Amino acid sequence: MNTLKQQASSPPMIQSRLKLPIGIQTFSEIRTENHYYVDKTGFAHRLIEQGKYYFLSRPRRFGKSLFLDTLKELFEGNEPLFRGLHIHDRWDWQTRYPVIRLSFAEGVLHSRAELDAKIGELLTDNETRLGVRSPHQSISGRFLGLIREIHAHIGQRVVVLIDEYDKPILDNLTDPETARTMRDGLRNLYSTIKGADAHLRFVLLTGVSKFSKVSLFSGLNNLNDITVDPEYSALCGYTEADLETVFAPELFDLDRDEIRRWYNGYNWTGETVYNPFDVLLLFQKRQFRPWWFETATPTFLIDLLSQRHTWLPQLGQLETDAALLSAFDVDHIATEALLFQTGYLTIAAEQQRFGEYWYRLRYPNHEVYQSLNNSLLKTWTPNGQTMLGNKRQLGELLLANDFAGMEQLFTAFFASIPSDWYRNNPIAHYEGYYASVFYAYFAALGLDLTPEDSSNHGRLDLALKFNQNVYLFEFKVVEITPKGRALQQLKDRDYAAKYRALKQPIHLIGIEFSREKRRVVGFEVETLA
Repeated sequence: MNTLKQQASSPPMIQSRLKLPIGIQTFSEIRTENHYYVDKTGFAHRLIEQGKYYFLSRPRRFGKSLFLDTLKELFEGNEPLFRGLHIHDRWDWQTRYPVIRLSFAEGVLHSRAELDAKIGELLTDNETRLGVRSPHQSISGRFLGLIREIHAHIGQRVVVLIDEYDKPILDNLTDPETARTMRDGLRNLYSTIKGADAHLRFVLLTGVSKFSKVSLFSGLNNLNDITVDPEYSALCGYTEADLETVFAPELFDLDRDEIRRWYNGYNWTGETVYNPFDVLLLFQKRQFRPWWFETATPTFLIDLLSQRHTWLPQLGQLETDAALLSAFDVDHIATEALLFQTGYLTIAAEQQRFGEYWYRLRYPNHEVYQSLNNSLLKTWTPNGQTMLGNKRQLGELLLANDFAGMEQLFTAFFASIPSDWYRNNPIAHYEGYYASVFYAYFAALGLDLTPEDSSNHGRLDLALKFNQNVYLFEFKVVEITPKGRALQQLKDRDYAAKYRALKQPIHLIGIEFSREKRRVVGFEVETLA
């Protein structure tokens, strides 16, 4: 698809183009070296005025580190950096606060000893920068002592900003024992904060995941979690207004609808935002590609979805209560919570039922929908190169409505999987494997799919709208020989009824898989005029 509009060969002279702050997390560099900046100081001012202890979870590369650095410069009173921004005329620049900044973003730690050494280095760096030294040796004692000594030495209460608070745990999730050790080491550090209340001005912890307070913040139970607070939904990320104003010079030859489809859609019960990393790479490269997804999608996520025999068509339609969505620990990681907190699902709707909040989840945008299914398809099929060829061929067959070719393609694909691969991959032994792979092929093409589409006739397995055609699929797993039940169910329940108003050709496709033969044994098609 050609996603660039050819209406203009050069940007209109609305305002001069600035530098794109790709990967830059330093507020002073952005403000002094002619970069675009989306003003988030209104959020900072509101947080500081309304409370003291905060926690924020957002996916990677959403601007958490930049926001923390903005807070650091604000509390340290670097007034010139804030000229022209929302907070400039609302802040007391005469008062400066000492800031302790801890970040676990750099490096990968694999033992408690490495974690303790890292914490020691971070505390030493802050001692050196602030000109004080804690009188204690233990990590918890040293951190608490540092806060007290800074307050006494400088005469102002201390600001504590912790970035990527959970990274040492997430880096070891595939090794639960090590992950638990990391969790305990971090709890030893974080639980100190509550005891320093009299010496603290402001505290913010940010990370990707939201570990339960019992497991990680025991003692620090006064954190205000603003992760799904509507007021702060747009604290990280770019809004529609940001693109139309701040980034107006970059939009000159880009299809706005395509930008929305690819990169907008993240929501935390308030204003919807774009992924900032995607938008900046788009403006630089002028191509629609999964820029964010390609930057190290965690292997453990794909592995976990496979181990749990995840029914792929249901991924973008999950529902969960608020408690489960925030229940994240080494020993219990709900699929819904994992996908939401890492940014692969977002909130579509919020409801209150019987005194509890429930969330309906969805894919945030085209990038995540297509890329996640593509990654799962590569994991769930034994030959990645063959899969790529099959996917391309499937798209061409669909364009031609070549159903015989589709049957031949999928029959040959399943028949080509070696027996050893089936034996060594538990994902291949559950009933939904065949239909999930079938679904993933279409989803990896980025097509408009509606899984488990409900009507008053029942629940259809899969609906596809493509090229002014409607395709309705029903999947069945049979023992040895095809029974013809899949197509018959499509007709008996009249699943086509809700699509007739489109006045497009409707194709009923019943597909049957044999668990014993491990292949497609029935592929029947009936087209309704």
